[in-house]
Amino acid sequence: MSANLYRFKYDEYGNSREIISYASGDSASSCSYINKGTAFTREERVQFDLQGALPPGLRGIEAQVESSKIKVNEKVDDIEKYIFVRSLFDRNVTLAHALIKSDIEHYIKLIYTPTVSMAVQKYSSMFRQANGLHFYPGNIDRAEDILRRFSHRDIRVAVVTDNQGILGIGDQGAGGIAVCLGKLMLYTQGAGIAPWHCLPISLDVGTNNKGLLADKQYLGWRNERIEGEEYLSFVGRFVRAFRNVFPNALCQWEDFFQHNAFSINDAFADEIISFNDDIQGTGTATMAAILSAMKIKEEKLSQQVFLIHGAGVGGIGIAEQIFNCLLENGLSDEEASGRIFIIDSEGLITNERRFEFYKKKFAKDPEQFPWIKNIDKEDNLTIIQKSGTTALIGTSGQDYCFRKEVIEAIKKNTSKPLLLPLFHHISTPDTFCHNMRQWMDEGALVATSGPCASMDAMSESLQMSQCNNAFVSPGVGLGVLTSGAREVLPEFFTAAAHAISGMLSQAELDQGQLMPQVRDIRKVGEKVALAVAMSAVKNNVSRPCVYSDFQHNDDEWRMAKLIDKIRWNPGYLPLVPM
Repeated sequence: MSANLYRFKYDEYGNSREIISYASGDSASSCSYINKGTAFTREERVQFDLQGALPPGLRGIEAQVESSKIKVNEKVDDIEKYIFVRSLFDRNVTLAHALIKSDIEHYIKLIYTPTVSMAVQKYSSMFRQANGLHFYPGNIDRAEDILRRFSHRDIRVAVVTDNQGILGIGDQGAGGIAVCLGKLMLYTQGAGIAPWHCLPISLDVGTNNKGLLADKQYLGWRNERIEGEEYLSFVGRFVRAFRNVFPNALCQWEDFFQHNAFSINDAFADEIISFNDDIQGTGTATMAAILSAMKIKEEKLSQQVFLIHGAGVGGIGIAEQIFNCLLENGLSDEEASGRIFIIDSEGLITNERRFEFYKKKFAKDPEQFPWIKNIDKEDNLTIIQKSGTTALIGTSGQDYCFRKEVIEAIKKNTSKPLLLPLFHHISTPDTFCHNMRQWMDEGALVATSGPCASMDAMSESLQMSQCNNAFVSPGVGLGVLTSGAREVLPEFFTAAAHAISGMLSQAELDQGQLMPQVRDIRKVGEKVALAVAMSAVKNNVSRPCVYSDFQHNDDEWRMAKLIDKIRWNPGYLPLVPM
């Protein structure tokens, strides 16, 4: 077992200082944490019995990165590039992260959106090496024993999915773990949480994807999804096992389908330190863009009216974050919800019809808004005209909600419309991009959910911001861990949104930029972590950091120092032979 090959030693801040290695020869070079490839020094080659196993020349990590870049650029498409980076990660985790860090704006598109969607769909056919844990009904009763196999890695963050709600592509069975792998690479890049402290986990409860069930190559549990009490019992058994083995670790829920996402996030909040990135991360990233827009418009948040297309996890998560910030601005619950309109697949959400429990707060009463009684509930143009919408947010993947006449209607309500097409597309139609360019030229403020082919082309000539969760979850996670908080409060995400928006200079705001640049993800992660940690202090939920001998003592300077020092930077650690 790999647990017998190495042991990490930590400094007073909880950062990795050196690796105690019990391995030699092939065992040393095949362990991704120990392996340095051609960067093994001459002394290490003797100490670990690697003489003759490597060519005599030495190549340091900088040269290895440059060599790896050449190999990546030789690949014919993004999925082949993804396979190379993932394979490198499995062989030499430090070099993989050094490569990613060398050009994060480029490599984030390979390890996460949009390429990860293709990797999810091809997971079984291109499977090479196991990475992470797969729980299914056949082994969930042994979850605690299985998790304990990873105790030597001092797990601090786990990203956990049930694979059903992969954004843009739905139920993908066992392939969803690829998203967890990618998200954890962002925790390392953005927050400096070392890869050995990260654990991707799939809760494989089956799939209702008929194509996967019929696919002979499919590697997941080949059954239809369990549901109801059986499903909740399965998740509950995992939660109890995780709490018993890693009581101080953060669990991020990822890509759960709507009602399960909300139910699980709420049901287990008191049992493990957890949050849902699709709900709270998406809401926070969007809120950061909105706060930046308010600075540009020189208007108050309480003066805006929001129309959200899509009432899934992302749409409701955005609505919840806007609601919380409106309360922070002094509005009552009724006043805050009255400024947020949501359209789902059946039209405007009102209390005249049935809807899921998590939409209740935003269901509109026709008695409060009489104009609702006389409109087509699916007519977003009329809703914009009657409600006075100033900000249009789309999470449903339907381009038509941003059609020309809709934007013209919003422009009658505000001179600077806020347009957030948060679609999870691999590419976006050229016509839509052309319209977006025109609206930006006319004063609209725009951010998208993440990179895609057409938007990338636009970004070369326009300040196209990315409303990307990568700015949120790494910093939130680091802030929770360093503050010692035993729960993740809504206030943490409001603090994170302000921190992200606060990263922008006045010059960047003057250019219409709503979010920081992806290349600054590590700086953003540090700023968010401190804001979250001090929010924990303010809300009396901070505790001593269990990972560090150096303690923050609820002091902001000490907290900032701990956050800075606990972060790992991709570089080879000293090896100590045993």
